[in-house]
Amino acid sequence: MNDGAINIIRLVIDLYATVLLVRLLLQLVQADFLNPISQTIFKITGPVVETLHKLFPTIGKFNTAALVGAVLIKWSFFIIMIGFEKVLVEQLPTYLFVAALQLLGSLIQIYFYGILIVAISSWVGTTNHPTVRVVNQIIDPYMKPFRNIIPPIGMIDLSPMVAIFTLMFIRGQVLPMLNGLI
Repeated sequence: MNDGAINIIRLVIDLYATVLLVRLLLQLVQADFLNPISQTIFKITGPVVETLHKLFPTIGKFNTAALVGAVLIKWSFFIIMIGFEKVLVEQLPTYLFVAALQLLGSLIQIYFYGILIVAISSWVGTTNHPTVRVVNQIIDPYMKPFRNIIPPIGMIDLSPMVAIFTLMFIRGQVLPMLNGLI
């Protein structure tokens, strides 16, 4: 099989794992579940999460089934690659940790783009859009410490910029260091 097909498989798996991660975040922050975006995410991820929920219960607001599902979906890419002789079977346990680290990278991307969406929508004046509201609910717990430390300067809020730089540092410095440990 050519690299194009493998890239398509990777893209589909990455997208679904990211949607599972967004579901985890929606439940963690107790986002508006009547929002059409939330409803769609819950319907798309329902089969995986409901199946795993029997083994991995929700602890408080933390849906362990969604997290385990996201890691297993990411890991399934490496299992599929065994069939294409790109990964050896004995390497699978290591790739479970690689899948978890890739999921951490996806989490960073969710927050990165979420901050950009909320910042741009505040400039344009579309903060009441359902999508922007749910994105704001997801990123608000991450942004709160930055907003507490960095007060706005007049009408300019620098906390999103610092929050994005923090995410870039984690993605550029911490993730490669963790990847080197594996």
